Amino acid sequence: MPAFEIELNGPNVIDESERSGNPRSLFWPWAGANVSLLALSYGAFFLGFGISFRQATVAAFVGTIGSFLLVGISSLAGKRSNAPTMVLSRASFGVKGSRVPGALSYLIFVGWEIVLVSLATLATGTILARIGGIDRNLSLLLGFTLAAALTVIGGVLGFTVIMKLQKFLTITIVVMTLFYIALTIDNVSWSAVTAIPDGNFQSFVGAVIFAITGIGLGWVNAAADYSRYLPRSVSSKSVVGWTVFGASTVPIILVIYGAALSGSSQRLNEAISMDPIGALTTLLPTWFLIPFALAAILGLVGGAILNLYSSGLALVSMGVPIKRYQAAIIDAIIMFGGAIYIVWVADNFFYPFQGFLITLGVPVAVWSSIFVADVLIRKKAYSERELFDPGGIYGSVNKGSITLMLCGSILGWGFVTNTFAPWLEWQGYFLRLIGGKDGPWAYSNIGVIFALVFGFFGHIFISARKIRAQESLLS
Repeated sequence: MPAFEIELNGPNVIDESERSGNPRSLFWPWAGANVSLLALSYGAFFLGFGISFRQATVAAFVGTIGSFLLVGISSLAGKRSNAPTMVLSRASFGVKGSRVPGALSYLIFVGWEIVLVSLATLATGTILARIGGIDRNLSLLLGFTLAAALTVIGGVLGFTVIMKLQKFLTITIVVMTLFYIALTIDNVSWSAVTAIPDGNFQSFVGAVIFAITGIGLGWVNAAADYSRYLPRSVSSKSVVGWTVFGASTVPIILVIYGAALSGSSQRLNEAISMDPIGALTTLLPTWFLIPFALAAILGLVGGAILNLYSSGLALVSMGVPIKRYQAAIIDAIIMFGGAIYIVWVADNFFYPFQGFLITLGVPVAVWSSIFVADVLIRKKAYSERELFDPGGIYGSVNKGSITLMLCGSILGWGFVTNTFAPWLEWQGYFLRLIGGKDGPWAYSNIGVIFALVFGFFGHIFISARKIRAQESLLS
């Protein structure tokens, strides 16, 4: 496939002649999607749970690697059967039943596209305002144009362009990040950082769950989209390893360094909570602001590209009768409208929108664990023909999996609190069992872990025998 030709593959299984490469190639798309300088601010958010720098470091490793291990395992489905994630989900939910998790995934993808492009736009306005002499609206327009254009180029043109673009983004942002660290390392006070006392166990768990949900978990429903071009003969361990290594390395380093910076300065810590990216510029000399703005935009774009590409695949996988690139264009138009509304119209949109994403994140967590369990149970590749036949062995609608997802969501919502929007205050109805909405577990969002565990073991319990029967028919 020529480098700048539109990818024509959609929900179909990738033909044997197009499967090439090796697991190392997975490093670049996952690294490029997770090199955002926003991870520096996550370090402050970790400390915001009332934990020490040491605990924040451990939480960064455990939460990031743990969540991307789920992504790596899910990637195995792509290399085994060479189809997109939401098509492979038909094996566990039914050919038509998979539209339920498909719709949730689509909303998550589009939502994060809007958030990431909006953050890139707002960061540009904040950074260029420090330089002076540049109209704010012009600064915002420049940031929006660059972020949106790169996102659309990658998301619409497809796999080959994404692989090349993500490699460029990764190398560029890593170099600029090293410059940022070199310019700001003197602001770290290790005596102040190491003096931060340890928090309680519940607070540490809250930070781990924040890392799981905020960094890795949302990528499970896209995992197979980027491994489906690999030959089925490649090493499964290498697929998992390169996915986890590529996705985890830079975020862990940035979170730890961000925690060191914010732990050294209460003023910076408070500023980050108000302006996550713009606050980081207060430590920089003026001459580095333009490169920093570019790094901030490119880092956020890396994630937006993968979201746009996978949102298009999710839409066509639900049966919408359009091509993948046409779906990506539709998603891009929605992204434009949402980002324009957030940046130029809304007074306070982020908080309720974040609440909306967290609320969707609970059922996505249940689906993710069901999908991972399904991958681990199966010993054979999914049947290509049966994935597209509602009357086949996977069935039309798997009521058991949908019921499991519904019950897991009810369980998960009962053990999370959501203060981002008044209309979400109904959540946390089970917290009275572990101390109430003001108790020690109130803000740990432990419901996400409950949802993951419930979905994983629930699927093994209700589906293992059925899966063995399906595979016996494929012998």
